[in-house]
Amino acid sequence: MTTRTAIVTGAAAGLGACVAERCAAAGYRVGVLDLQREVTEARAAEIHGATPLVADVRDEAAIEAALDSFGAVPDLVVNNAGIVRFGPLLDLAAADWRAVVDVNLTGTFVVARAAARRMVERGHGAIVNVTSMNGVAPGPNAGAYGSTKAAVALLTQQMALEWGPLGVRVNAVAPGLIDGGMSAPIYADPETRQARESKVPLGRLGRPDDIADAVLFLASDDASYIAGQNLLVDGGVTMGIIGQLPRPKSVERTE
Repeated sequence: MTTRTAIVTGAAAGLGACVAERCAAAGYRVGVLDLQREVTEARAAEIHGATPLVADVRDEAAIEAALDSFGAVPDLVVNNAGIVRFGPLLDLAAADWRAVVDVNLTGTFVVARAAARRMVERGHGAIVNVTSMNGVAPGPNAGAYGSTKAAVALLTQQMALEWGPLGVRVNAVAPGLIDGGMSAPIYADPETRQARESKVPLGRLGRPDDIADAVLFLASDDASYIAGQNLLVDGGVTMGIIGQLPRPKSVERTE
């Protein structure tokens, strides 16, 4: 039986590490791709059979070299690497805007294209891009983050349209309020945690495993007829926005 292979970007910590670990538990040989050598090698050492791949997702040559060193065309690529620079748009430095666009959007494109070229030659493969509910409903002071995630969602559709006929299935997962990864410092504050948790229709914050489950589903044969989708995994927060707005009880109908 041939071992399936997966590469996860931004996998040295946080959400990416969880996805990489869950892929390994599901039987994939995993490539842990991240920027800093020490933490990447340390994370890979904790995951059975994993290979550390040190590369900057913005660097085409480095990504090509990393994929070559993995020793196999990946069956699955998860584009999870991302950064955020908080701040109001009126005060946001252009350098911070560019940094987020370069990693979140361009980095996703660079990695996906390099992997897809290899997958097309072999005849099959799956790519799952990580977007965000912030790419569906904007949040204040998020800088370029929401814009890049909305762009990745549309890029996912374009990839699915162009690469689907070539055997490469592309989808995205949009995390909501996840207690982990880049959001961990936010939920360390008890008041913020309670306030946000109270707005989730399912009654709890999301867990990294919730995202990993969605990634593995979209990569599986059970999702073989799903392409170009941006799957919201947010406990209902996004669709529940109107429910947060008050309506006078005395108003029963209008004409």
